[in-house]
Amino acid sequence: MSLENLLGISLEKVEPDSVSIGRLLAAARRNITDAKIRAVSSENRFDAAYKAIMQLASASLQANGYRTLTSKPGHHMTLIQTLCLTLGLEKQTVIILDALRKQRNVTDYSGDRKNQWGQTRMALT
Repeated sequence: MSLENLLGISLEKVEPDSVSIGRLLAAARRNITDAKIRAVSSENRFDAAYKAIMQLASASLQANGYRTLTSKPGHHMTLIQTLCLTLGLEKQTVIILDALRKQRNVTDYSGDRKNQWGQTRMALT
């Protein structure tokens, strides 16, 4: 897989914009900080950590001159799966992040939130 192969399917070309990328990085830092607040429920901590992962993945994709087509289904999956190409993440880390994505989808639509914070912490370490 290459980023070029995904053009028009799940990605579009963009001019890297340091201001937009900086905003995403700052938002990710805030969400990581929020995810560490023990006084907040584990489900909100999980949501903040997951949001930070998506913001970081989006920033790395934009830094490489692409962004997801958010009008198409699966843009979160695309963000995670392109991390091997944009940041050089190991396949095993991407598998863990994708498992968190699937867990988030289940919990968002069923309300069943089991062990998310532990899984998120494991993925972030």
